[in-house]
Amino acid sequence: MRELEIPHDSRLLTGSCDNEDAAVLTFPSGRALVQTVDFLTPIVNDPYRFGQIAAANALSDIYAMGATPVAAMNIVCFPSHSLPLDILRDILAGGLSKIREAGAAMAGGHSVDDTEIKYGLCVSGEVPPDRFATNHGLLPGDLLILTKPIGTGILATAVKQNVLNGAQFEEAIWRVASRLNAVPGQLIREFGLKAATDVTGFGLGGHILEMSAASGWAVELSAQTVPLIPHALDFAAHGIVPGGSLANRRYFEPRVQAASTTDPNLLTLLFDAQTSGGILLCVPESLAETISERLTAEGDLAAVVGRVLDEPAPQGLLHIR
Repeated sequence: MRELEIPHDSRLLTGSCDNEDAAVLTFPSGRALVQTVDFLTPIVNDPYRFGQIAAANALSDIYAMGATPVAAMNIVCFPSHSLPLDILRDILAGGLSKIREAGAAMAGGHSVDDTEIKYGLCVSGEVPPDRFATNHGLLPGDLLILTKPIGTGILATAVKQNVLNGAQFEEAIWRVASRLNAVPGQLIREFGLKAATDVTGFGLGGHILEMSAASGWAVELSAQTVPLIPHALDFAAHGIVPGGSLANRRYFEPRVQAASTTDPNLLTLLFDAQTSGGILLCVPESLAETISERLTAEGDLAAVVGRVLDEPAPQGLLHIR
């Protein structure tokens, strides 16, 4: 069991243990407010690591806009009558570790007695009003850079099916999904990037299509350059794929034009529903080398996976090569 000691934060004008109805915080002058909420069921068995993954997943929405997390509040569903409270303590401790790593204030939260464990965060962040990224900022000629490998959905399904060496795959999920996307968020602000998204439930292909539709330009994805978590493609070939990933592929397929040589298992993996995936940055070609060097210097991936085409696509269109 881990200690759960919430540190004092000078940004909080109310105490975190005073049973207040809401938190009151100071807020930087001249900044825009960014807010998000996200929570999920466990994808690994270790409660502390699950807490870290769920927190990183929620914080990622803030980073994808180029914002800095300011405060976070817990959202918890837990079967308190059937599971030890030590499990809940470890989940919350894992989440707190990532909130502190992000530099945000823990400002409270809300819990519900439920039959299924769920955990996540409501996060508030701040960003200069002229330095945030959105889905609709793609421009022809820009390159798409991905900062994490894909495959967490398929690996989590393999773990749930008790595959051999499951602990090895849990470790792989945790290493990818618990990593904060703070560096890509910083680069969005620093370089004034106008388009970015985090890769989560719709999979890489689905989130690219969201950006394509919002911007009105087709995108070309180089399937062979997309980084994969080891063994994810093998599991896909054996049919170990979550239902959400298959639903993604069916839903988005009408707007996908894939080369005849594309491996169908890789195509499925491109729509694998991710938890706490990387940031997909849309980068002018003139900045691609500089931003790639900065990402890799900080330990992130910098995989150039596609390009925005000079091809109007009001509904969104993805060419897979």
